Amino acid sequence: MHPPGNEAGDPDEDGVHLPSVEALTAGTLALMTGYAQAAADCPNRSLMARKLVSNLFFLSGHPHVSPPMRNMLANLRMRWQLAAEAAPMAGPDLQPSPLWHAAPGSVQ
Repeated sequence: MHPPGNEAGDPDEDGVHLPSVEALTAGTLALMTGYAQAAADCPNRSLMARKLVSNLFFLSGHPHVSPPMRNMLANLRMRWQLAAEAAPMAGPDLQPSPLWHAAPGSVQ
């Protein structure tokens, strides 16, 4: 059984619905696993790192997390922030392909 007030549907004192700590933690751990298992040249790695930073930010400020855990999550977020900044940015691979059609010179 979950502690009272730890459900996703319970609004906080401002009336804002916060995600469950368990759901946010599970998603963060899944992202960490995906990041660790992805190849170094995976185009989504930088996006995963940035989402990890975001999740850790929200976890470190969540009202149902103890102060020592908040400090640990904030430190972890700073480490992931460095990894996110060091990772190459994901972007579309815009190398010309033989299957591409040439753009028309004018449009009717």
